[in-house]
Amino acid sequence: MLFNSFEYLLFLPLAFILYWFVFHRIVRIQNLLLVILSYIFYGWWDWRFLSLIFVSTLVDYMVGIQLSAANNKNKKAWLALSILVNLGLLGFFKYYNFFVDSFSKFAGELGFAMQDTWMLNIILPVGISFYTFQTMSYSLDIYHNKINPTKDFIAFAAYVSFFPQLVAGPIERASSLLPQILKKRKFDYTQGVQGLRLMLWGFFKKMAIADALAPIVDDIFTNYHSYSSGTLFMGAVFFGFQIYCDFSGYSDIAIGTAKLFGVELRSNFKFPYFSRNIAEFWRRWHISLSTWFRDYLYIPLGGSYGSRAKALRNIFIIFIVSGFWHGANWTFILWGALHALLFIPLFLTHSNRSNLDTIIGQYQLFPSIKELVQVLFTFLLVTLSWIFFRAENVGIAFEYISQIFQFTDGVQPFYHPRGFRMEDYFILLGAFYAYEYIIRKNERNPFSFRSAPLRYVVYCILVLLIFLFFDDQVDRSFIYFQF
Repeated sequence: MLFNSFEYLLFLPLAFILYWFVFHRIVRIQNLLLVILSYIFYGWWDWRFLSLIFVSTLVDYMVGIQLSAANNKNKKAWLALSILVNLGLLGFFKYYNFFVDSFSKFAGELGFAMQDTWMLNIILPVGISFYTFQTMSYSLDIYHNKINPTKDFIAFAAYVSFFPQLVAGPIERASSLLPQILKKRKFDYTQGVQGLRLMLWGFFKKMAIADALAPIVDDIFTNYHSYSSGTLFMGAVFFGFQIYCDFSGYSDIAIGTAKLFGVELRSNFKFPYFSRNIAEFWRRWHISLSTWFRDYLYIPLGGSYGSRAKALRNIFIIFIVSGFWHGANWTFILWGALHALLFIPLFLTHSNRSNLDTIIGQYQLFPSIKELVQVLFTFLLVTLSWIFFRAENVGIAFEYISQIFQFTDGVQPFYHPRGFRMEDYFILLGAFYAYEYIIRKNERNPFSFRSAPLRYVVYCILVLLIFLFFDDQVDRSFIYFQF
């Protein structure tokens, strides 16, 4: 079920009423309702994939209990079972055909022909990359004695399948989300209002920006041979805003929806396009995934301790795995490797930990010239790297980039739906970027104005823009559903 669908418009208020007014007296019953609602929400796509969530839930629930009672030798075996099941499900559904195709091409280069019978018609289950990581982190945290297992299967099932963040995150840790599910929850009006505001902001980013840019980006990347350098670069910039508004819009709606149900989720984006270097960008982009890889892969590998060679190895591993997590395509692996290459100079000069506690323009209204140059340079690097993320294959990515650097004539007219002019999109993105700068210190409250009339004016403007730029012919699914 899509957040931006008519079905969800009916589902959410019904779920809210049942949750707070019918099944609110007993926590266990309320949690059972939450599981049922989450399974309905997820099963709306394909009910057959509910079995995968249930298997992942059941295995890690049992593993968690066994880990708390087992000796060191058996603990490793139980943890291995959790990792094997979760990565096995993820590997088969997401990467099987990729490995078969890659091996087939490699064998072909050596003169050995392979038949296509090894390829399978596999449908990627929505959200499998997210909920397998979420359940796996539960077992890993118990193994490392960071949390105690729960014996409440219903609460654990609600933690795994919690519908606001089930299919595209944020990837929650059991130490944060599970205690909220286990305790009795009371409706908080202020929390509910905050949730609705975040949802409006998320819907605006998704429907008025990401969906409006989608057909333009598709046209430019599909017909890149026909466009000038300026248009191709603009297409990459547009995709950068598309994927940011699409994914952060989903996160805002998810966090806002969770607030309506008395649950606080972690932040997933903190204005990444105001980052002053690549390291800061990754501290602000898809935070729940980057911290997951840091805690469960980078640090166990040794992190930055030990020899410099090992530290560089660990950096490459975490970025390449992060790229591969996004999709079964060499473009994603190269995208991750490129970010590793951009990160390493910062690591070697010990500047990767700069800007930890500050944001651009922290103590003044406008950024300094130095900050402005840093932000623009970082944005340029990120934008060029997005080309690998968006291109269908590696060859097209390199062709696209090479045509940008041919520096042919400016920006050509491009396909734009609903009759909007090119300038309209520039104005929309410029206004959005300026507004994000204004609210840059509080990603949880995009309408933190003291003046109530001003807030309502902003609400009305956002709703108007959603109706103006909304295109019902565009695929309304979220980009990260495919990952």
